[in-house]
Amino acid sequence: MDQPLLSDARTAAAPNPESMDQLPDIQPSVAVDQAIASRRSVRAFLPTPVPREVIEDVLRVASRAPSGTNTQPWRVYVLTGNAREALSRDIVEAFDQPDWQELYKDEYDYYPSKWKSPFIDRRRKIGWDLYALLGIGKQDKQRMHEQHARNYSFFGAPVGLMFTIDRVLGRGSWMDYGMFLENIMIAARGRGLDTCPQAAFTHFHAIITRHLDIPPEEMVVCGMALGYADQDALVNRLVTERAPVSEFTTFVD
Repeated sequence: MDQPLLSDARTAAAPNPESMDQLPDIQPSVAVDQAIASRRSVRAFLPTPVPREVIEDVLRVASRAPSGTNTQPWRVYVLTGNAREALSRDIVEAFDQPDWQELYKDEYDYYPSKWKSPFIDRRRKIGWDLYALLGIGKQDKQRMHEQHARNYSFFGAPVGLMFTIDRVLGRGSWMDYGMFLENIMIAARGRGLDTCPQAAFTHFHAIITRHLDIPPEEMVVCGMALGYADQDALVNRLVTERAPVSEFTTFVD
């Protein structure tokens, strides 16, 4: 099991932002860089429970994410135990229907309707890299389906998170939401936990809404698995590439 990235015992609970300048010995830049660089989408978790107080602590720290005029557009539903299992069971049953894509539609476009390079190239590469690692051939549709279905069991994580946003909010709030989600993932890494953000859940917003009694004014943004990574799982050996800074940056003097 991973240990918290910050070795100082005082970091077991999230530090108060106002007191960070009083803790020079923890080398905050190194700790933050380690948490960011070690974040990855984990696709196999141990069943080890995550204490509720740890989940609450992660969410409390993450709520320091910036948002336009402090609107704080996030709403979080935490699923564990029977509630998580029941939701997963119903979604997998729906996903196994041959016509699931016709029956369950996204409420918003996560991906573009028309792809172009380099985005489509990166998308294809990660997909085929994953399947190659798992020994899934390009024609093995059943095994692809089974691997995709693991999304809906949160890849075995003991904690499933569902995120919603009020429908009245605009694009700026969605940008704010992304920063909140990243904060969760980084705060989790600081505590030795791992995550997998999952847009795959958006197809089944109707099922999620029913299970969690989500009011009609809220829209499902995505889900997220949270727990301790299974370091022995083959799927967790997948390493994604990132473009160099020079490729996506323009300096203007």
